[in-house]
Amino acid sequence: MEIRDLMYLEASAAAGNFTHAAESLGVNASTISRHMGRLEDELGLALFERGHAGVRLTTGGKAVLPHIHRALAELDAIRHAGNQNGNGVLGEVRLAVRMPPVGEPLRGLLYGWRERHPQILLTIAEMNEWEIQRAVRERRIDVALMTSHTLWPEAATTPLYRERLVAAMPGEHPLSVRRTLDWKSLRNETFLVQGWDDSQSAREFYASFMGSGVRFQSHAGSKQCVFALVAAWFGITLATTSQAEVAFPGVVYRRIHEENAWVQVELVWCPEAEDPAVGRFVAFMRDEARSRQLF
Repeated sequence: MEIRDLMYLEASAAAGNFTHAAESLGVNASTISRHMGRLEDELGLALFERGHAGVRLTTGGKAVLPHIHRALAELDAIRHAGNQNGNGVLGEVRLAVRMPPVGEPLRGLLYGWRERHPQILLTIAEMNEWEIQRAVRERRIDVALMTSHTLWPEAATTPLYRERLVAAMPGEHPLSVRRTLDWKSLRNETFLVQGWDDSQSAREFYASFMGSGVRFQSHAGSKQCVFALVAAWFGITLATTSQAEVAFPGVVYRRIHEENAWVQVELVWCPEAEDPAVGRFVAFMRDEARSRQLF
């Protein structure tokens, strides 16, 4: 039994005539007649009563026809789903982030993606850089947003945008009366950073600005946890301008007036990934960032 046998049967039942069915399908009437005879032999029953006026379904044919309709409908659904997913119209993108996607320009990029591809599911997981690296390699994550200092050597990446850095400190901190700060003014502060046993990239990144001798405290928690400790006067931290868009009780932000006070965010993905939806996401984010001149 072949798929075309089912198509021939459905068309013949609708037309009541092999010739008309053949014309609608672009084949010869003899072809349909031959296939119907073979199908009847395979099923062990007569499907059509044949006469000079045409053909009509037998009782057995009428019993079989609903199943033929369902089978062909399922095949159409398979073709449609394959076409949609193959073209990246449907699907899922599993996105990992090193920093929560708060504020601009990332908010605008994700909004644009959602507007353009509403049928592609986007899920987000917040991880540190080592967790992201493992997840990408194990194909548990499709793409990731990471800062340039957390990338691994063989990662496939494209730059998305740069963000200025600000100092986050308690609202009554002596430095809060100043509108802008520099690295020298911050060297005597205790810096709170996100850090894990296998990941101290944030501390290393901060130290690249201020040199050795700065006091650091590492905390294996989210940036929001770090902000909570800042508000409780455990120390200060650095944040991006997008993170500073969100008011956090007891925390104020001050601009750092230094040429190197910025961080670059990159899009990372597995170069062997072949999922069309992921390819569309990478291309959209890259092209949109370029068009907006975000880096």
